[in-house]
Amino acid sequence: MRDGTVLRADVYRPDEEGEFPVLLHRTPYGKRNVALLLDIWTANARGYVVIHQDTRGRFASEGDWMPWEHERADGFDSVAWAADLPYSTGDVGMIGGSYTGSTQWSAAIAGAPALRAIAPMVTWRDPLDGLFQRGGALELGLSVPWTLLTGAAHLPRQHEGEDLAAASRTLLSDFDELASRAYWELPSGAMPAIARYAGPDLGSERVLKEPHTVEFSRIAGQDAEVNVPSLNFAGWYDIFLQGSLDNYEAMAAKGVPAQLVVGPWSHESISGVALGKTGDVNFGLTSSPMMVQGHTNTTELQLGWFDRWLKPSDSGELDQLPVKIFVMGKNVWRDESEWPLGRAVETPWYLHPDGHLDQGTPPEGDEGDEYDFDPSDPVITRGGTLVMVPEFPAGPFDQSVAEQRDDVLVYTTEPLDADLEVTGRVRVRLWAATDGPSTDWVVRLCDVDEAGVSRNIADGILRVTTRPGEAAEHDIDLWSTSNVFLAGHRIRVHVTSSNFPRWDRNPNTGEKPEEATTFRVAHQTIFRDAVRPSRIILPVVPS
Repeated sequence: MRDGTVLRADVYRPDEEGEFPVLLHRTPYGKRNVALLLDIWTANARGYVVIHQDTRGRFASEGDWMPWEHERADGFDSVAWAADLPYSTGDVGMIGGSYTGSTQWSAAIAGAPALRAIAPMVTWRDPLDGLFQRGGALELGLSVPWTLLTGAAHLPRQHEGEDLAAASRTLLSDFDELASRAYWELPSGAMPAIARYAGPDLGSERVLKEPHTVEFSRIAGQDAEVNVPSLNFAGWYDIFLQGSLDNYEAMAAKGVPAQLVVGPWSHESISGVALGKTGDVNFGLTSSPMMVQGHTNTTELQLGWFDRWLKPSDSGELDQLPVKIFVMGKNVWRDESEWPLGRAVETPWYLHPDGHLDQGTPPEGDEGDEYDFDPSDPVITRGGTLVMVPEFPAGPFDQSVAEQRDDVLVYTTEPLDADLEVTGRVRVRLWAATDGPSTDWVVRLCDVDEAGVSRNIADGILRVTTRPGEAAEHDIDLWSTSNVFLAGHRIRVHVTSSNFPRWDRNPNTGEKPEEATTFRVAHQTIFRDAVRPSRIILPVVPS
């Protein structure tokens, strides 16, 4: 690197003489962990050099490990190095997902001259919208286990001998007991388990102390610097779903060539041997990353993309629509010319008395619904767009346990007379009041089948600061989905104030999360009348 630090890589070359385009994968998870997202040997057979590099401070590479901080400069330098190898044509593409998707955007933002195309999978856009935080709440469910898992490989750089053994025991114990103990520790913003590890965290804790550090991992706002074609992969149940969609949308709006593939995938299932099941729903074998539409896979999709941009003989016009989405409910793939869909109609469904959800008009002169939110007894996470420990898998799951709680308001339509497709961004306009200085509003969209099983489709959270008792309208972003609510099914909406340990608990006191150690019970009111109409707005695609 430009500062003299040596980063090490493994290089996989075609078994023949010549010069070849290079696919570079920059990872903090170990360059020998090659079973990630693209098959090396298929790429070699197609005439590509594939390089797996340990990022700064990780495994075989030198330097200090500080997530995100050096990725733009190191990405620029690594691309230049790969382009200059004696068996390289000088044309470089980048591959990988999550953190390694971010390293692609970092190199593109840095303006690496030899970078011809990227293929980021399941990668955020704004780190305060899914990576460090969501709606102002902390992404506790992701931050602590990610930090501890990456910390396991970092401990030998911090300790040796008995100190290393003791630190390892503490870290492993904290990880294994996250669900029962470490997630519950206070202050949530100080993340005591991470403090015991005493190494670099994902960034959630750091950004509370040093707000400027959020820029190290931010893609949003950097579009002017990016002119590299991108093939974006997303999952309807991935923690970085909306960021992946937004990255595509930003490039398409700018006129930079871009494509988008969205499956019914979680963060784990897109990179594993997924045979069509996410959560407790089997979407069918052709939904799998291994068998997209029954005739291709994520490796072939990526190689086709790189053939277009890294091989002059294959540089003709793209002959396919740029967007490929999996429509849940119907469980079919569909190609589209745009995202979001211009033909989707934003349709409000209003909260009514007695738990009804209705597409008509809000009720007249109603007092609203009330509940008490006790942070010491939160609604426990069950599925969703998340990455957590094994006790909390991602995806769609039966929500009956949550729906039986007194602090979860449930609103449901009558059985649908016909199929109803919802594809696009889902938002809630919620009129609400709390009796304290701060609280959280959590909303979940569910699909209730004919047997009465209610499964989560999308959810969101908003942390608010307000005057006690003041009614205010809040915009809660549930991100995006594509789901057909089948005839006979019902649409259901939950309104509550917690989803823990996915998101940290609001103490309802107004204290900062890095300081709060005491809770108060909040009395909540949800309004639903003509003057204060609480409603969910669904992007309905006409049949």
